[in-house]
Amino acid sequence: MATLHLMVGLPCSGKTTLARKLETRYSALRLTPDEWHTSLGHDYGYNMTESDESLHDGRHDAVESLMWNVAARVLVLGVDVILDFGFWGRNEREEFRSRAKELGADVKIHFNDVSEEVLFERLRNRNAQKPDATFVIPEAKLEEWMQIFEPPLPEELE
Repeated sequence: MATLHLMVGLPCSGKTTLARKLETRYSALRLTPDEWHTSLGHDYGYNMTESDESLHDGRHDAVESLMWNVAARVLVLGVDVILDFGFWGRNEREEFRSRAKELGADVKIHFNDVSEEVLFERLRNRNAQKPDATFVIPEAKLEEWMQIFEPPLPEELE
């Protein structure tokens, strides 16, 4: 039976690094939205206006929707899938758990729980180095996102 792996955590928590390891371990298809955004020429950055951010968010939703369509087909074919979306909310995690169940797939949550200090240190390094398939995230955005992130409950991780 195929497994849907949900990567849970904030930016710079190490989700993609872990997802790459799991991709090899499980011979899984890894789907990481940032890679698709940057391949399409879309970026995020310091000087974004509200309009720019709204456009980015709309594209992000479209990318994740396309990724799910691919993931669903791959799961039905019996291959594990890693969705490197972040899954910040419990409702979103529950929705994807339900989707996987409808397809006959198992679900495993991988939660990268790191301290605020580590997140900001990694963010500063990421923004300075701007590795491939990433984009700049202002510290103020990370602070904002930390306020809305809902860490998984212990029963979600079982």
